[in-house]
Amino acid sequence: MKIVVTGAGGLIGWHAGARLHAQNCAAAFGGNDQPYDLVLLKHADFDDDVALHAALTGADAVLHFAGVNRADSDDIVRTANPAIATRLVAGCQSVGADPHIVYANSTHAAGDTPYGNSKREAGEIIGAGVSRYSNLILPHIFGECARPFYNNVTATLIHQILAGETPSVNPDGRVQLLYAGVAAQVAIDAIKDGVTGDITPEPRPISVPDLLEKLQGFHDLYRANIYPDVSDDFDLALFNSYRAASYPDQWPRPLTLHSDARGTLFEAVKGGGGGQTFLSTTEPGVTRGDHFHLHKVERFLVVQGEAIIRMRKVMSDDVWEYRVNGDNPAPVDMPTLHTHSIENVGQGPLLTLFWTHDLFDPANPDTFADKVLT
Repeated sequence: MKIVVTGAGGLIGWHAGARLHAQNCAAAFGGNDQPYDLVLLKHADFDDDVALHAALTGADAVLHFAGVNRADSDDIVRTANPAIATRLVAGCQSVGADPHIVYANSTHAAGDTPYGNSKREAGEIIGAGVSRYSNLILPHIFGECARPFYNNVTATLIHQILAGETPSVNPDGRVQLLYAGVAAQVAIDAIKDGVTGDITPEPRPISVPDLLEKLQGFHDLYRANIYPDVSDDFDLALFNSYRAASYPDQWPRPLTLHSDARGTLFEAVKGGGGGQTFLSTTEPGVTRGDHFHLHKVERFLVVQGEAIIRMRKVMSDDVWEYRVNGDNPAPVDMPTLHTHSIENVGQGPLLTLFWTHDLFDPANPDTFADKVLT
């Protein structure tokens, strides 16, 4: 199935692309054909006639996340989304394609604002231009790699907390939050299941002061090397969003060592509601990992030997490297939606402690093979 993702450089577009990429990775790892011919269109590609027409040719589906939610003037906001929708429909007609289009609409479309009118009109244009149309009505979105100070209160609060600032919030403010991964999966499922018409995922209502308190609580515990309780799926997604914003600059994190004549004691993992701990040995020159997770919280802690831990945001090129060794134990936690590996660069065996927040489920391993160094 050929799926085109517009707005692939944005938050939901990237999450959707990563989830489709994960399914391709899982199929390839099992020796099977990849289920999706995935085409990711960022802003420049969408504006290029050749790139747009090539993408839409033979497309079975389009996840349409491209859009404008802020600009220098209300007039630009008002006209931008209908113009983008018109271009998408015209592109489909030019190449003779009639894909199932899932459009990321907004709850604001029910209101009489420049942005709301813009989103509503764009949806009407797409709905009239194709035979299969899903109107995905979304509230406030949060998730890993969201941009702070860009219509995303969650990302802004996380950024300020990590920077050591004291956020100022409206005591009466409320938001309806939906994780970007959930929004992306709902869009993908609409394509797979042939669901058309209005789709309204259920958000989590929360006051802005309560959101700040929850995020600050994550931060205070995590800085004390304690994992919070993430048994609730919403809390897990929110915690993973917070964690992702701490990379690459706030890792590794040295542990407090208690040493005397007998040796050294340190606390490797605390909190998290249980989870699973395991140890592995790795021979010199060998690399482990080269995979990513959608949900799993995971810690790497070298207790003997020398290693380089590498990670790369899924579907990007920049690689972060962290050199660690057992003489100075300092964990590195793996952010979700980032493929990661550990290489033994020492002269002897490498001993590494791994911890995850939940038990391994062979039927749903949440592990997708994807090499860090491509």
